[in-house]
Amino acid sequence: MAVSANRLELLQIADAVAREKSIDRQIVIAAMEDAIQKAARSRYGSETDVRAEINPRTGEIKLQRLLQVVENVENFSTEVDLVEAQRRNPAALVGDFISEPLPPIDFGRIAAQSAKQVIVQKVREAERDRQFDEFKDRTGEVVNGVVKRVEYGNVIVDLGRGEAICRRDELIPRESFRYGDRIRAIIHDVRREQRGPQVFLSRTHPLFMAKLFASEVPEIYDGIIEVKSVARDPGSRAKIAVISKDSSIDPVGACVGMRGSRVQAVVQELQGEKIDIIPWSPDPATFIVNALQPAEVAKVVLDEDAERIEVVVPDDQLSLAIGRRGQNVRLASQLTGWAIDILTEQEESERRQKEFNERTELFMNALNVDEVVGQLLATEGFATVEELTLVERDEIAAIEGFDEETAEEIQARAQDYLDAKERELDEERIKLGVEDALRDVPGVTTAMMVALGKDGVKTVEDLAGCATDDLVGWTERKNGETIRNKGSLSDLDVSRADAEAIVMAARVAAGWIEAPAEDADVVEEEVAEEAQ
Repeated sequence: MAVSANRLELLQIADAVAREKSIDRQIVIAAMEDAIQKAARSRYGSETDVRAEINPRTGEIKLQRLLQVVENVENFSTEVDLVEAQRRNPAALVGDFISEPLPPIDFGRIAAQSAKQVIVQKVREAERDRQFDEFKDRTGEVVNGVVKRVEYGNVIVDLGRGEAICRRDELIPRESFRYGDRIRAIIHDVRREQRGPQVFLSRTHPLFMAKLFASEVPEIYDGIIEVKSVARDPGSRAKIAVISKDSSIDPVGACVGMRGSRVQAVVQELQGEKIDIIPWSPDPATFIVNALQPAEVAKVVLDEDAERIEVVVPDDQLSLAIGRRGQNVRLASQLTGWAIDILTEQEESERRQKEFNERTELFMNALNVDEVVGQLLATEGFATVEELTLVERDEIAAIEGFDEETAEEIQARAQDYLDAKERELDEERIKLGVEDALRDVPGVTTAMMVALGKDGVKTVEDLAGCATDDLVGWTERKNGETIRNKGSLSDLDVSRADAEAIVMAARVAAGWIEAPAEDADVVEEEVAEEAQ
């Protein structure tokens, strides 16, 4: 059968649109069918259920009207009686649909315009779905594109099979792009929006630098060297931590390359951003010391619970360790995930002297002793009065100038001081309205009850409803800085594990949960021992 010119042209248009928009040809033909159906309804009536079908090989258009088989016809446009339906199809039953061919229609100007709008809308939706499906799984991938236009500092990029946007705050400072420039960036987000899927690019994301190194350093691409973390101050300076899985390969040397060729390729792409390549270490102290390079570190003191570290540097290294506008220590903190406090040796010495004086004064006031005795106790490493009551008497008697009688007197005075302090705390606890039952929760002390009461935790149920963070506090990172939020017991030196155990014990005491099997066995053993 010969194909008319109009039919052939229809198929050619469908093929051209499918190629141009990179969508399936069948989707375009389906859009044309919807457009023809809409035009036919305006011709035969909007209530008429018209179906259009385009033969994908010949381009022939068939129009049909669907009619529902009923007993009594009320609307001749949508219904047909059972007798008439069975005359056309003997197997027809009430509720079935039969089709009736319709003559082809001539498109008027308005119908053609309406059909065009339907086709454009359907093709646009198909193009959006295709673009979203193509890029949704490519987050974290480096792409190359051509600048299509620049709007208010935001760069619109043509990626060949779709558009992407690199917002002004995702561009490296002081770099500018014009129409036709080539741009390299990482896909950091793909999401659907009202105006269609949006692909967001970034040149400031830390992962972009890691991907650039992977493209320049074969060992990273092959997985021999791993990039553990990256911290960037875009356009100015960056730090990247690397580790080698092969002991014979130096990770820093491999990333630098012969005469710095590999790292310089990344630096040029990032508009001259200075890059410090740091060897990663599983030991936090070693890693942090490496991250603070080029500054020299004399000593570090870690607080693992708070993920905080104090770094002591020589006086002449302070400005180098902090960096211009705090850049070096800020990047080191981002790279390691630890909050870093920088102290000079002089500041650290002054602080230690201050702590020594405070402990000496504590012992003088609490034990009613002279300065020499207070200094001796502080020198031996005692930090609190409680420690004096917990150690063996011989340990105190072994201090130079002390004897057994002196040690016994010091421990007796220490116990009297703690008893008096306990009575004061208990009185304060009663004033705050904290119930006595809270004392029966394992791990809870009177000092804790006072601290909890000040935060409104006054019953076992209140404590059971607390989270561990409510008791010991929590840390969060905002704008590259670590912020420490205090909890009810932050000032009492309670570890996170102890706080978690206290909350679980409170929930058992409140009857919210059952005691773990191991705890139940221990309780049974204790009851049996008491019975014996």
